[in-house]
Amino acid sequence: MSISLTESAARHVSKYLTQRGKGVGVRLGVKTTGCSGLAYKLEYADAVAPEDQVFESHGVKVLVDPQSLSYLDGTELDFVREGLQQGFKFSNPNERDRCGCGESFRV
Repeated sequence: MSISLTESAARHVSKYLTQRGKGVGVRLGVKTTGCSGLAYKLEYADAVAPEDQVFESHGVKVLVDPQSLSYLDGTELDFVREGLQQGFKFSNPNERDRCGCGESFRV
């Protein structure tokens, strides 16, 4: 099982955690929603929960709850800038379909 960050994503997370003045890394998960069934959850984490699976990529911790891990195994998180848009982009090998609006996915 693995979850990774690109160098760009790791730099962005590290910079944000430094600006916040606290945090141990980023928490990644999935929730049931949208027209395809699942959506990604991403938030900055201030502590590691006992049940968290912890991965480290480019010096940044990625925390994943056990229920989300099977949906996210092998996922790489990138931070991209395209024109005036910027944000995190998920590359998940388990994704079989994505809804037209881009808000949810199916495995």
